[in-house]
Amino acid sequence: MASFEPRVFSGIQPSGNLHLGNYLGAITKFVDLQSSYNCIFCVVDMHAITVWQDPEGLIRRTREVTAGFLASGIDPEKHIVFNQSQVPAHAQLAWVFNCVARMGWLSRMTQFKDKAGKNRENVSSGLFAYPNLMSADILVYKATHVPVGEDQKQHLELARDTAQKFNIDYAERIAQLGYGVDNIDRDVTTDPELVFFPQPEPLIGGPAPRVMSLRDGGKKMSSSDASDKARINMTDDADTISQKIRKAKTDPEALPSEVAGLEGRAEASNLVGIYAALSGLSKDDVLKEHGGSEFSKFKPALVELSLSKLSPITSEMRRLMDDPGHIDAVLKKGAEKADAIASPILDQVKDIVGFIR
Repeated sequence: MASFEPRVFSGIQPSGNLHLGNYLGAITKFVDLQSSYNCIFCVVDMHAITVWQDPEGLIRRTREVTAGFLASGIDPEKHIVFNQSQVPAHAQLAWVFNCVARMGWLSRMTQFKDKAGKNRENVSSGLFAYPNLMSADILVYKATHVPVGEDQKQHLELARDTAQKFNIDYAERIAQLGYGVDNIDRDVTTDPELVFFPQPEPLIGGPAPRVMSLRDGGKKMSSSDASDKARINMTDDADTISQKIRKAKTDPEALPSEVAGLEGRAEASNLVGIYAALSGLSKDDVLKEHGGSEFSKFKPALVELSLSKLSPITSEMRRLMDDPGHIDAVLKKGAEKADAIASPILDQVKDIVGFIR
């Protein structure tokens, strides 16, 4: 019996401006993965509304993320680019997973604790349960690999646990219907021989998996930061990018000659990491070239590098954003291709759990 076809799924929320952290931490990885995997890239607009979104703003940002995908080199003809809400199977499988995943699992999600803070009684139930939707996003395509940052590893573990519990809970039914595939990595003492869902593996790597704020090296670069100077937006013009880098927080010491010298210097480490990611070098290589330099010399070099890499993408994003009809057509076509994969899998899920269709 066949095993699972290698397939990548990943997505970005359109809950704020697309910024350098999204680009270096996710989109560049997406572009690279195209040569090795069949890829599904999603603008996860359903995740975005776990907190209130201005509807017109959500439309604009969904198109902006899509434009960022395309401008960066993601090919919507060879792979799939779509927005989540156009494929109903995501929400339908998420409900099944709401009934498979355990409350205790969700209660341990650190991102929920961070986002809810002391106001957890007043946040939406969607914010609490959205890891189940994330599991559905991945598993409705039987994706085998997911590019994730460190802060998303816990959610991927939940997807793996949910897949395993579904497989075990419905093992007899899966076998009865002939819907199972060989569980190559099974532990025969705990796992059924045949499974329906794979356990997706994380793809982690790259020189800058976490890009930090330009104003506080201890905080992740974020679209929700109150200061626009804390991030480089992918739609910023050249003058704005230059100004933000030149005014980025640093310390008075020169750059060290070795990575160990960045210990305890969060802002310096962040700027070196950004340079490394944009240039494709390691931090060690960057410091071999710029070690001993004052920031008055390093920042202009970072500006020059940033503009050479980002300006063509920014220009293409703006061109695409001026043609929303084209972006919407890309999303619609991608949704049709995504639905063609997801709907048959969802139909089998309905058969397995006992829904009449």
